[in-house]
Amino acid sequence: MSDANLLDNLGRPPEIELLRREAARKPLTTKQTKQLNNYLQGPPDSKDAFIIKKAADWLTTGKNRLRSADKLFDHFWYEGELCIMFADTNVGKSILAVQLGDSLSRGEAIPGFGPARPAEQVLYFDFELTAAQFEKRYSSFHDGNYPFSANFYRLVFNPESVGARRFDSYADYLNNGIENVLVATKARILIIDNITCLRSGTEAAASAVSLMKNLQAIKNKYGLSVLVLAHTPKRNPAKPVTRNDLQGSKMLINFADSAFAIGESQTSPGLRYLKQIKQRSGTEVYGANNVALCQLAKPANFLQLEFTGFGPEATHLLHYTEQQRKITEERIAELNNQGLTVRAIAAETGVSFSTVHRVVKRLNNQ
Repeated sequence: MSDANLLDNLGRPPEIELLRREAARKPLTTKQTKQLNNYLQGPPDSKDAFIIKKAADWLTTGKNRLRSADKLFDHFWYEGELCIMFADTNVGKSILAVQLGDSLSRGEAIPGFGPARPAEQVLYFDFELTAAQFEKRYSSFHDGNYPFSANFYRLVFNPESVGARRFDSYADYLNNGIENVLVATKARILIIDNITCLRSGTEAAASAVSLMKNLQAIKNKYGLSVLVLAHTPKRNPAKPVTRNDLQGSKMLINFADSAFAIGESQTSPGLRYLKQIKQRSGTEVYGANNVALCQLAKPANFLQLEFTGFGPEATHLLHYTEQQRKITEERIAELNNQGLTVRAIAAETGVSFSTVHRVVKRLNNQ
């Protein structure tokens, strides 16, 4: 019986019959083998719940993973990943995000965080800075405006847009807008600054999780690399930075392929450090014992983080005695603002009269 008759005349679905023949060790023709493979793999736009391939085939597509060209930002962010970068306010998230966008759009590595890779188009969704603030960071009186690459795009909300009314939810509106830009530019690297600004509704955590799910879906659909910026709530500066410092971490971190944080040194004013928090594609290189140290600088007309070396995170944490002193002084200041006398504050806090007097005197002279 011919291949065509075999597939047309059997009552069972043809793919099932081919599987049965193969299981019974009945030889398949070359054409039948090809048909079976097509059934198993499905069309590129298949909506089936599962994609099935032989285990060896999955290794073929990933045999060159972890080569240096896959690194978008050293060991922190790899190609094809949805990565989260988080830090406290005014530590330098946006500064590093623009620096990364500029680096990738030029094909030039950030010094200290190589290697370089071919230049690509980058979409930087900026929901933090106004146009004036952005210009101030990337221009100077003597050097004029910084010459950004034509591959680097900055996107902001259109205040006159009324398109959201056509969608069932704000998330659907954002997804549609992002996909439209992707189709128009064919860019494959996205930086979103930041996830807090994209939340909608009263359920902030649920909204953020929904957004992360959507970003993962868009990433997989278009083969993207996505960096999402996020804030940390007020944290104890005496403790190391962990995934628990990310707002909504227990949910958000699960949707990220990798994550890293920017910490602020408590012992060296102006110094920042970068620490890996989660990694899937690579290994932990910049962990607690070997964070990457940086400092803010603006050579000419470009505000940036400059790499200065490595060190243990513990060196840059607030020591316990210093932490206690700050807590005590904050309490004294609070009671002083309430109008309590020095003697009353000393009794309330258990601190000596002379210490309270010294702190109150310094506060009053500020």
